[in-house]
Amino acid sequence: MRSPPTTLTILRLGAQGDGVALHEGQQVFVPFTLAGETVEADIEGDRARLLSITAPDPARQPARCSHYGECGGCSLQHLPADLYLKLKRDLVVTALSFQGISAAVDDVVQVPPATRRRAVFAAHRRSNEIVIGFHGKRSHHIVGIRDCAILTPGLVALLAQLAPLASIAAPRQDALTITATETETGFDVALAGAPKGMSADARASVAREAEAIGLARLSINGVVEIERVAPLLRFGQADVTPPPGGFLQACRQSETAMLGLVKEAIGGAERIVDLFAGAGTFTLPLAATSSVHAVEGEENGIRALGRAARKTSGLKPVTTEVRDLFRNPLDWKDLRRFDAAVIDPPRAGAEAQTRELATSSLRRVAMVSCNATTFARDLKILTAAGWRVNRITPVDQFLWSPHIEIVAALERTSA
Repeated sequence: MRSPPTTLTILRLGAQGDGVALHEGQQVFVPFTLAGETVEADIEGDRARLLSITAPDPARQPARCSHYGECGGCSLQHLPADLYLKLKRDLVVTALSFQGISAAVDDVVQVPPATRRRAVFAAHRRSNEIVIGFHGKRSHHIVGIRDCAILTPGLVALLAQLAPLASIAAPRQDALTITATETETGFDVALAGAPKGMSADARASVAREAEAIGLARLSINGVVEIERVAPLLRFGQADVTPPPGGFLQACRQSETAMLGLVKEAIGGAERIVDLFAGAGTFTLPLAATSSVHAVEGEENGIRALGRAARKTSGLKPVTTEVRDLFRNPLDWKDLRRFDAAVIDPPRAGAEAQTRELATSSLRRVAMVSCNATTFARDLKILTAAGWRVNRITPVDQFLWSPHIEIVAALERTSA
């Protein structure tokens, strides 16, 4: 027999934006709530499922899409603007405090809604239909998406047209992953998780559906099936065709803001090493005025960067290297060829490479991160070695989620 709902009073917001209440002397985290609200919830361990709000905060903001509270993508739409921006900034401040770092943190650089140009959807079979959308909060359940406050209007419109492709390519049991990117020349769609034994006829059928909706490119499990036109991303003056499903910054507006902060951080450096360079987000714009050596462990991304550099006139020398920077970081001997470094690792951070940066002869470092915890850990390595933090700026690339992008500028102050 199911227990009756529990009445809770929200005392404060936790670090990730969930409300914190006390129940029988224990902390309980309640999503989608504000401090001071009274709610009804089902409690499971230290977490609760919100059922209703009996006494809402007057400052509570209305949902910006019809799926809020069900879809796992957004969890902070209900926060008033000032509280939202404070929480985002505090993600960085709190992470720094845990590492004993006392440094000023800028106000959050805001990014407009409806600007996310890349999304990873899930599609699976439910009864006799295909459901395409995002996973629910802390769930494997897929929420079908009809509207979205963070995606570009183009991606939202595309989502409604992907069902015919997914109905052919989706496996019987598991979910199909659909990575969709809005590029300068059209939509680039990569399907992953399609059955390995997918027949040639099935692949041809998917390709025909892709043609019908005008995709620039379609790939299945990493293999390009059609390319009506090369999908292009503009990095500085260079046009890059990314690898299928390849990484890029989620929003053009946040990318522009981060590039400006990176340029400021490295100053007038003439020789730059770009670590975890991807397909050239920072390498190619920086090459307009400086020579750049781009290092990346993912071979397809670095090849795309190299091709774009060779095709773009007016750039300073750009060299590339495929290298696993987690297992084989550039050491002080490798780094002495450069004046400055840009480092933009994945969420796990780059502890090994940061230790090499700390003892190098570099003068400036621009650190870019999408994880406040690993950012603070790696920053501590540099500050302990005598590096000075000139600036730390949060960028709200991941709207209404408990994630933040960060750019830091560091300068060597001791030998």
